[in-house]
Amino acid sequence: MPCARNVGSVARGPHDAHVSLFTEEDSRMKTLRSVISLLVLTALVAMVTLPSVAISHTATLSAAAPVAGADVPGYLQDISVTIRASNSEGSGVAVSRDGVTYIWTAAHVVDGLRTTRMVIDPKTGTRRSVVEFRDAKIIKTHLENGRAVGHSEMYAEVIRYSGADHGHDLALLRVRKKDFVKVSAKFHLDKNIPVLGTRLFHVGSLLGQQGSNSMTSGIMSQHGRLIGKTVYDQTTVTAFPGSSGGGVYTTDGKYVGMLVRGAGEGFNLIVPVRRMHNWAKRAGVEWALDPRVKVPPAADLQKMPIEDVGASFSKGEGKSIRDKLIDKQFPYRIRPYAPFGFLRIPRLTAPSLNDSP
Repeated sequence: MPCARNVGSVARGPHDAHVSLFTEEDSRMKTLRSVISLLVLTALVAMVTLPSVAISHTATLSAAAPVAGADVPGYLQDISVTIRASNSEGSGVAVSRDGVTYIWTAAHVVDGLRTTRMVIDPKTGTRRSVVEFRDAKIIKTHLENGRAVGHSEMYAEVIRYSGADHGHDLALLRVRKKDFVKVSAKFHLDKNIPVLGTRLFHVGSLLGQQGSNSMTSGIMSQHGRLIGKTVYDQTTVTAFPGSSGGGVYTTDGKYVGMLVRGAGEGFNLIVPVRRMHNWAKRAGVEWALDPRVKVPPAADLQKMPIEDVGASFSKGEGKSIRDKLIDKQFPYRIRPYAPFGFLRIPRLTAPSLNDSP
């Protein structure tokens, strides 16, 4: 046993102490290198993974906003105008085709421009009524660096009209100045109707030109409301007098309807774009909704009557008592704002049975 002890206790000199220190240091360095390698590997994995997530998210946003990228509100303001018709003001939405600007609005906004006169047919000697429209004024507000810097005002002629009482409450105007608005509204012509709860925007001239380019939001709250046999969709976007004729849009900037009626701040009715599309086909102005349809020559447009007097709403004179009672259910037409002669903000008022709504 002593021999074994002597053999195991070998004397250590200075050189052996250095070897031991180097061995321990090498072990620490290897551990440190392993930790650093692990950290670098983790960072590389994160750099590869996170951008792919970000790119995927960006692609989703781009797909959801094909109209105007991140500046959908700015785009909606660019296509929105104020319409001044006689002593009232409403809203409109611009469509640009071949350098000509057309404006969609509600018929009751421009109803004050409508006149009739009796003429005698020189061939038959019979009398007939001729419907004519005076020009409306289209006002475009210009914004720069977050503030209004002025506005442009141009005349526009009514080229198609379907009255509010017996028609679709739609009107199409043509601005006389070329290239007045160079951007164009894009319409939701998909057969799939935006589902209930879909978030919506409204941009219009709330309370007239003084509230031009105002933006409100809400949701699609119901489909297919009926006033008589006329279909409306319901939305909670906020509207005021002056909103009439203004567009309602999905969050990617697609036009889904026109504000025309309301029964309270969060209960408003729109002419759905699907009904606009059906009427536009019959009226020969589908091209004002669908850019794939060619615009006919101006001479051909002139040959067509301005006012829609289709058989479906040309029977009889005035509204029946039954129709007026139906109107009581959804009584408020979002009236054009009349800035002259009023000292207070006008309210939404319901028509009585004795009044034409």
